[in-house]
Amino acid sequence: MKGVIARVARIGANPADDDDTRLQKSLLVLCAFTFLFSGTAWGLMYILFGEPLAGTIPLSYSVISMLSITHFGLTRRYHFFRFSQLMLILLLPFFLMLALGGFINGSAVIVWALICPLGALLFDEPAHAPRWFLAFASLVVLSGFLQPYAGLANNLSHGLVIFFFVINLIGVGTIIFLMVFYFASLKNEFQERSESLLLNILPKEIVAILKNEPRTIADHFEGASVLFADVVNFTPMSASMTPTELVELLNEVFSYFDVLSDRYGLEKIKTIGDCYMVASGVPRPRADHAQALTRMALEMREHVSQREFQGRKLVFRIGINSGPVVAGVIGRKKFIYDLWGDAVNTASRMESHGQEGIIQITRDTYELIKDDFVCEPHGTVQVKGKGEMEVWFVIRPAGIPV
Repeated sequence: MKGVIARVARIGANPADDDDTRLQKSLLVLCAFTFLFSGTAWGLMYILFGEPLAGTIPLSYSVISMLSITHFGLTRRYHFFRFSQLMLILLLPFFLMLALGGFINGSAVIVWALICPLGALLFDEPAHAPRWFLAFASLVVLSGFLQPYAGLANNLSHGLVIFFFVINLIGVGTIIFLMVFYFASLKNEFQERSESLLLNILPKEIVAILKNEPRTIADHFEGASVLFADVVNFTPMSASMTPTELVELLNEVFSYFDVLSDRYGLEKIKTIGDCYMVASGVPRPRADHAQALTRMALEMREHVSQREFQGRKLVFRIGINSGPVVAGVIGRKKFIYDLWGDAVNTASRMESHGQEGIIQITRDTYELIKDDFVCEPHGTVQVKGKGEMEVWFVIRPAGIPV
């Protein structure tokens, strides 16, 4: 049943539609079929109870509505489909009420026309809904003027008139509830997807600020650690790969790095080609930022050394540095949460001046992790803009035998 409903809801769908338009179209199609079947049942009941004219009106509605749905499925002309459906919903109860003899004898069937302006709120621009409500109110007023000229009796017994009163009120209330419930459910689903997508791009703390505070996001962190990891000999390797193979390879290895960053409570900043950047201590300060990042680096190295990716062995250079950083979001389009400062630049230099399969760290990081990890001094390296810097290689966690 869910599959059938899903296929029906896709009638007239256009792949280029945005989420809101797709939602409006699917909901209107489902409502149109609901009204079509309801109109058929209503018409047959009136004919069965001796009111053939009254029965012909909802049956005619069902035929016209089916033609409207078919036309929409073939042409995808949503504006025409929407107008035709709203107009049918507006006029059918009015004519049916006149055929049955007015407000009372018609069991307040005019109340079905209220679905028209409510439907306009869901399927059309909200600014257009007042026009449809004005049309509904005008028909109700017109019905009052025409009441003396309508037939004062019909073939329905008093009990049937009461029965149709109950059915009309329950039916309208149920359809309005289902329309709003379905719309709200899908709207929440779209919002959750958007929220999830945004959280995949930015830290949750930053998302909360962007949604609630129109301000520049720029924060200073006195203590943080930054890691850069880069594939060794990536350029010549990529020359022998198809674009699909290249993307799949990077996606496979970086996806695992993402899992590690979540496991250790770190913040992936970005990927730049074959380079992966992750930080610890931002945007959530933590005293063990260097230790947590080093643990992730060791697990990254171990994972890569024990596996093949797309049939290829990969080797990474990994560099880590610790110190103060500035973190924030800049721009208005395609923005990311990024880091700036000397500590970031130095971490990048630790990677680019590093060796294959080695985790190279600065003194600032070494002083923070030396009691928790076995590190070997490796003399000095010449760093652009910094001169000679002492570096260490991280070997393994302390307390683990060779």
